[in-house]
Amino acid sequence: MEKVDQISGSLIPVNRNDVDTDQIIPARYLTSVSKEGYGEGLFSDIKKNNPNFSFNQDRFKSAKIMIAGENFGCGSSREHAVWAIKGAGIDAVIAKSFADIFFSNSAKNGLLLIKADAALVDELMEASESGDCELKLSLSDQTVVLPDGRTVSFDYDPFRKHCLLNGLEDLDYIFSKQKEVDEFMKKRSELLFHSTTTPNHPE
Repeated sequence: MEKVDQISGSLIPVNRNDVDTDQIIPARYLTSVSKEGYGEGLFSDIKKNNPNFSFNQDRFKSAKIMIAGENFGCGSSREHAVWAIKGAGIDAVIAKSFADIFFSNSAKNGLLLIKADAALVDELMEASESGDCELKLSLSDQTVVLPDGRTVSFDYDPFRKHCLLNGLEDLDYIFSKQKEVDEFMKKRSELLFHSTTTPNHPE
């Protein structure tokens, strides 16, 4: 997984609540366990049924950050939804709230999710319609720099932050602690050996 920290780019709006994983990537696209190629299916049904949908508009082609409503990523636990968003060139999503499993899947696949105040999301949603609303995100500082220069902070899980900043998947994180694991096992073996070789002295 690539390291995630500084993300700059324009916003693309998805002005909907309860966008589920089947809307993000319909089930008929789930034909491979590879992460490649899923970007082409992102929001395909919505795009087909709504010509005015943001992902059909040329002014949003270079967007790197999605702005969305409440409960984004609800529905099934399919990891492919994150792959599709990343495959379409989106590096971060700002929303009023996220489904828990989707949030976890995103952190494990290098997609930064930021839960923001509803008023701020509404403000950015409106500003994003122009296609040139630029933001600067910093995971290390946990800040968002707005187009007018204001800086707002966001919360983020410390463990997931460490993994994203260092490009670590869950197994990578475990392997990164190999030295500590080896030291623990050595001490444990010494303690067990000592307890089995020390003679008992009845009182």
